[in-house]
Amino acid sequence: MQTGHVSTPFGRRSMTLALVKGQLSVAESKTDKCVDKWKVFRDISEARERLALQDRALAVLDALLTFYPDNELDRERGPIVFPSNAQLSLRAHGIAGTTLRRHLAALVDAGLIQRRDSPNGKRYAHRDRDGEIEQAYGFDLTPLVVRAAELAQLAQDVVAERIRFRRIKEALTICRRDVRKLITAAFEEGASGNWEAVEDAYVGILDRLPRYPSRQQVEATLDEMELLREEVLNQLEIQIKAEKTDGNAIQNGCHIQNSKPESIYELEPSSRNEQGEKLEAVAETRAEGQVSGQRTTQHIKAFPLGMVLRACPQIGDYGPGGRVGHWRELMSAAVVVRSMLGVSPSAYEEACDVMGPENAAAAMACILERSNMISSAGGYLRDLTKRSERGEFSLGPMVMALLKANGAGGKLAG
Repeated sequence: MQTGHVSTPFGRRSMTLALVKGQLSVAESKTDKCVDKWKVFRDISEARERLALQDRALAVLDALLTFYPDNELDRERGPIVFPSNAQLSLRAHGIAGTTLRRHLAALVDAGLIQRRDSPNGKRYAHRDRDGEIEQAYGFDLTPLVVRAAELAQLAQDVVAERIRFRRIKEALTICRRDVRKLITAAFEEGASGNWEAVEDAYVGILDRLPRYPSRQQVEATLDEMELLREEVLNQLEIQIKAEKTDGNAIQNGCHIQNSKPESIYELEPSSRNEQGEKLEAVAETRAEGQVSGQRTTQHIKAFPLGMVLRACPQIGDYGPGGRVGHWRELMSAAVVVRSMLGVSPSAYEEACDVMGPENAAAAMACILERSNMISSAGGYLRDLTKRSERGEFSLGPMVMALLKANGAGGKLAG
């Protein structure tokens, strides 16, 4: 049992179990190496927010370190400094007494310094005949020695997070620019489609982003913006391919009928002559199939899992443990929902074959979300499967419509 390593504060300052734990932890540490006090200070400055410290607290710590004569903190020498409040305030750029005491307490609570109070609360040192310090009362800097490696790792994590955040913001800026200019080009050149709805979706995504967002909020916005960019590109490419096919047909004396692609934000087509849109891979396959007369099927691309879960929050209740954290859990939840909604195993298996297992699971999540408006979930899924097989169905409009209907787009992750 460790005893004799705990120092209680003088006067009205209270003692807490957290302070006891911190002092015992420092006392039990076997670290005996010396550390550069200014390197440790730089690490603390980088990790300031993680340590819940304000700028003034760093100024006070900087002033405390100047009272230690060497650049390296040596635990064996007992790194205790004992300046008066007046001296400390002067070196901390004239900080007021009450503010000084508040930030000293913050440094103690953060576990960066410890108090070694004298019997009367004053700070001083006893020296021997040779002038060497035998006993000092003031602020013990030993925690900086003991926690040097931990603080260095914390600072590295903060720097890495900052870099990651900056790169995500850069990616969002580029994606925003792409979508903005593509929409403008579509308007100016008269591309067919409901580009007003695309414009509204673009503005809505940006409106949901807070003024000072977290990294998680920026990531969620980037997911939505990338999906919007992909859908816009698909819509434009489908039109370009259709125009190219028409041109080839005219040159060959043939007539190939092409329906006008609808807006990517229609939940369902209004008639068989106005059916859905096709993703890039499906559009290419269908165009080739019209020329060759062959029937081919390709899986449509899976959407980001986070976006599917925001659009279809109910599916999470049927995942293992009442949550869905990755695609495997979503597919497991979809099997439960399939049985609950009365969808036959053959219908779901066919959907998996045509759409791919991830998209089939996402489709089941969408059907669950709209189950109160669907009389036959099995028939509805079979219809989606047939349309997907013909290249006439995309999950994009359904997912985006549910995001808008449920208001889930504003509930960003994190």
